Amino acid sequence: MRNFLLLIILLFTNTIFSQTLESKIGQMIMVGFVEDFGFKDTLIYDISNRNLGGVILFGYNLENPAQITSLTTELKSYSTKPLFISTDQEGGIVARLKESNGFAGTYSAYQLGTVFNSEDSTRAQAKMMAGWLQQSGININLAPVVDVNVDPTSPAIGNLNRSFSSDPTTVYQHATYFIDEFHKKNIICALKHFPGHGSAQTDSHLGFTDITQTWADSELIPYSKLFADGYDDFVMTGHLYNAMWDTVYPTSLSDYAIKTMLRDSLGFNGAVISDEMFMQAISNNFGFDEAVIKAVNAGTDILLFRTNEYNGLSLVDYIIKLISQSVTAGTITESTIDEAYNRIITLKNKWLTSGAEETLAGNNSIPDNFEISNYPNPFNATTNVRVSISAAGKHKISLYNTLGEQISVLGNKDFQKGTYSYTIDAAGLSSGVYLIVVENYNSVYSHKIVLMK
Repeated sequence: MRNFLLLIILLFTNTIFSQTLESKIGQMIMVGFVEDFGFKDTLIYDISNRNLGGVILFGYNLENPAQITSLTTELKSYSTKPLFISTDQEGGIVARLKESNGFAGTYSAYQLGTVFNSEDSTRAQAKMMAGWLQQSGININLAPVVDVNVDPTSPAIGNLNRSFSSDPTTVYQHATYFIDEFHKKNIICALKHFPGHGSAQTDSHLGFTDITQTWADSELIPYSKLFADGYDDFVMTGHLYNAMWDTVYPTSLSDYAIKTMLRDSLGFNGAVISDEMFMQAISNNFGFDEAVIKAVNAGTDILLFRTNEYNGLSLVDYIIKLISQSVTAGTITESTIDEAYNRIITLKNKWLTSGAEETLAGNNSIPDNFEISNYPNPFNATTNVRVSISAAGKHKISLYNTLGEQISVLGNKDFQKGTYSYTIDAAGLSSGVYLIVVENYNSVYSHKIVLMK
């Protein structure tokens, strides 16, 4: 009988954490923010109430090591799920952690891969930078650049010394050293900019960027070799137009580029993140709604934005509504959202939960962090609930029905170790089975209660 009841609880737990469409879409968004403009409050609400999946930090967010750690700790405290926090730490000119905010100067990828071309040097710098990110609470590095240095004068890559080498195999080798050192610190990486920005004669930040005549298949070598080695973190798609692949859309919006080439041909099994979606290669050539819908349909798992504001309101709220409406209208399938969500949660489980039993991806193990009881049970109208918490931390205590709908929140705060009591008045509810759910950053536990009128 006890095992049967346990099975029932597990089945109801799975029902609850079949996430709503809106919450899945929230996980597909990563935004930046400018605190001086008043949008940090919006960001906090987006994390707490819209299930925002990630935040990107730019140089203007990062003042000194103590402030950065405080900021990332604060942002994570608003989320009941693991929160992606990313930045660009390539080394050289593109390094958000640097001398001006209390860290140190770093070599560029070109210096590491071409001037030195030493495994020890690349590993040493990557290890140092990975340590900075880990200590700062940043868990994604939007790096390394695996663009091949086809044109040393290419404005966004070669001219800024962001490529390891003009030799694709050397790029692959140094990217391997780089990624390995970040993985040792549990930092997720993102290869950029697929399918290769190194031959481009213009910068996608500033407008339409056509690589049709300059790009070569050899620029895919770093990707194919890394995928063959088992790399399955992120790939960042570039806003790069290649008429040989798609005569209308750039890579970041192209079904062929992402589904056919990146996934089917090259065999990539990880998650796809877009380059920043307000870059002028997109904003000058496509409508905002069109670009978002097309990126999602093409197979983009995370949409990246430098801001969380759109027309004076929450960008996150706008995108969630846009994509939800598109699913309702049939222009985006719900299976597309599910596939993206599952890839995101797979990464979060792998790197952000440190092996903890995590229900986000459907793990049915029950953790021992909590004890929940209620009396009477079954009950009519009111019941007294006791929740014993074995470890201090931020916890959320909620009442759900068996459809996975949240009825009420009993508590959502930083709890100390101890026992807490709540009274549930179910006078306005129908008879049936309900669940008390306690969740924190790493685990979820449920307790079944029965209302009989």
